[in-house]
Amino acid sequence: MAYLRRKIDAFLRGWKAAEERQPLIVRGARQVGKTASILEFAHQNYENVVYVNFVEQPAYRQILVDGYGTADVVRNLSRINPSFSFAPGTLIVFDEMQAFPDMATTLKFFKIDGRFDVICSGSLLGLHYHEIESNSVGYKTDVTMQSMDFEEFLWAKGYNEIFVDDMLAHMKDGQPFSALEHRLLLRLFLDYCILGGMPAVVRSYIERDTFEGTLAMQRQLLLDYEEDIRKYAKGLDQGRILHVFRQIPVQLARENKKFQISKVAKGARFKDYFGCIEWLADAGIVNVCHALQTPELPLKGNYDATKYKLYYADTGLLVASLDDEVQEDLRANGNLGVSKGALYENLVGEALVKSGYELFYYKKENSTLEEDFFVRDHTSLIPVEVKATNNHAKSLATLIRSKRYTDIQYGIKLCGGNIGKTEEIETFPYYCAFLLRRYLKER
Repeated sequence: MAYLRRKIDAFLRGWKAAEERQPLIVRGARQVGKTASILEFAHQNYENVVYVNFVEQPAYRQILVDGYGTADVVRNLSRINPSFSFAPGTLIVFDEMQAFPDMATTLKFFKIDGRFDVICSGSLLGLHYHEIESNSVGYKTDVTMQSMDFEEFLWAKGYNEIFVDDMLAHMKDGQPFSALEHRLLLRLFLDYCILGGMPAVVRSYIERDTFEGTLAMQRQLLLDYEEDIRKYAKGLDQGRILHVFRQIPVQLARENKKFQISKVAKGARFKDYFGCIEWLADAGIVNVCHALQTPELPLKGNYDATKYKLYYADTGLLVASLDDEVQEDLRANGNLGVSKGALYENLVGEALVKSGYELFYYKKENSTLEEDFFVRDHTSLIPVEVKATNNHAKSLATLIRSKRYTDIQYGIKLCGGNIGKTEEIETFPYYCAFLLRRYLKER
């Protein structure tokens, strides 16, 4: 089975090249490809690899019975599996660490010992992060891995950096794509929207060259997420978290996409459910888009914690959660505007998060003024409007022209149309969203 190239590959190589590297923790949601990427890197770069999975091999949860020191851990690992070799320079991989977060305490000792490289990974490490941080602060490096973005999907389809660099050049030059290029990218992006970025789903599609079985795989992942909630959430929160998770597609399909706790269950109150939102976000299952109090810099600290939108971290899973009739409209007609534009916003929000942005939106009280997202360059706050069609972006124009919002100099519109630029608004197709951060750095 061919390995799908990922962006974390370059990070892992850089980590190994660092002279003073620390034990590495790879965080991320279930099935985003953490283990595959780590093991591909391991076997390409190390002569000897020790791999331990705390879910599949629960016996290894006993390796700390004699203490947290490196010698104690290595001795107990070799006792359980005498075939392990621990020559200096060995890479030790501790996988599914959410099942045994106490392992974090050993990272300090592995760093001080210095004989071995260590990589830990797990699908719900965000839930244990405070515990892990307190036990290993100063002795670890963290990286978060997400499902494949559109660029990684293009790599899987055989397109290389030159193809992506050409897309960026079109954006920088303001040069529309040719009709042929535009049709090709729209078709590729539709496939990506339907499939999402879960590597197993994408790999099945690439190997078969059909969508056969991909929907079943996605729906199984949704069930697996629900099983994780039942397994790892504590007490009454299980039911509340499940209610929130299942409500996301329903609420995104409304005209007002702000997530309303009152719609989750009868008598539901924000204070009773806020922890559920944090749980889903920490688990890497959802992206939270905060409501700005006013559209100005700085963004952090300038939002109302009680108002937000929730998006699936992987749009393919949102698609898989939709009704069969909506699925058919999307798959047969390429209608990304299903569910009142929910897919458009989810796709763009996902692309921004995977580029390293936090999500913010703005809705002026008692007004039609509303903006979907905000990003920034070195000096400006940049509103980003997501449009179903390439028509007038009224709110975007209002924000740019208003003398009240001095941090806003220009805006970006994302739509199904081609590239276009005016003095105030730069228009790009949806499929360029993953390049926005690079574009703004080089603009």
